[in-house]
Amino acid sequence: MALKTTIQKRSALKWVAASCLFAINLIAVQANSQPAWPVKPVKIIVPFAPGGTTDILARAMAPELSKAFGQTFIVENKAGAGGNLGADIVAKSAADGYTILMGTVGTHGINVSLYDKMPFDPVKDFAPITLIAGVPNVMVMNAEKAKQLNINNVADFIKVAKASPGKLNMASSGNGTSIHLAGELFKSMSSTYLVHFPYRGSGPALLDLVGGTMDVMFDNLPSALPHIKSGKLKALAVTSSQRSAVLPDVPTVEEAGNLKGFDASSWFGLLAPAGTPADIVNRLQQESAKAMNNPAVKEKLLAQGAIPGGNTPAEFSKMIAAEIKKWAQVVKVSGAKVD
Repeated sequence: MALKTTIQKRSALKWVAASCLFAINLIAVQANSQPAWPVKPVKIIVPFAPGGTTDILARAMAPELSKAFGQTFIVENKAGAGGNLGADIVAKSAADGYTILMGTVGTHGINVSLYDKMPFDPVKDFAPITLIAGVPNVMVMNAEKAKQLNINNVADFIKVAKASPGKLNMASSGNGTSIHLAGELFKSMSSTYLVHFPYRGSGPALLDLVGGTMDVMFDNLPSALPHIKSGKLKALAVTSSQRSAVLPDVPTVEEAGNLKGFDASSWFGLLAPAGTPADIVNRLQQESAKAMNNPAVKEKLLAQGAIPGGNTPAEFSKMIAAEIKKWAQVVKVSGAKVD
């Protein structure tokens, strides 16, 4: 009887072991049967028109990610509503890693305080991947207009603006962008009035600034730099708290305009829809960081005045939360608002 019981126990144990092995193999087969990501092209949505810094950075990263993953990363421009239109497209896309966003300080730091109604939640609706770059903005004027008005620095600009309120117009890449808000903060702190003209991106705004239709703009440094070097635009000041290494002779707004505490820099980073598998997010972060450490890519970014990023998803998430809090105060002080 005892022998029979022992045999039955051994048989039961073998059955349990065989069942466990079968379950493990089944899980492995199911995992292996799932297609590896990516098996088709990945879209990087740029929520602004071509030619601006967001677009420049996305197009710098796309070929690097294409090489890393063996699939094409396609840049698509979806401009409108200060970046909200393109960001909302990504927020409502499938969380499968095939649609990601080149977000900005505007879409994920400023707009939530600037707009009365937002089509998405910048925190809950996204999975941060990594910071791509941080850049200062630069206060630039049409060079010919600056010469005509005898404006050589920020102090001259403030003097002319105060003497004729509304005479000077200000271009931006759209309502709610860092370019717009930097201008609003300047107007508030300098007690000047500039007529604001929002465009659907930095590219078209710069075209009108270079062409003479617009007078001044607080553009992201990378997109304005070629026009500064060509002499078509005159750089009056950078909007960061420190001078830029690529424009060492250009003072900060705080220095040149005696506007203590003025700081309105920009940043750009990749984000995926909330719920995107952590494995995909982590792989994108790791390959993006590798690309930014590539000497050729790094040199290209630095030459444009951009400081390469590469932080982890958790670090980027904390940064976004801090930026939302910071810009809420800036929006309050500036008095800027968009319905």
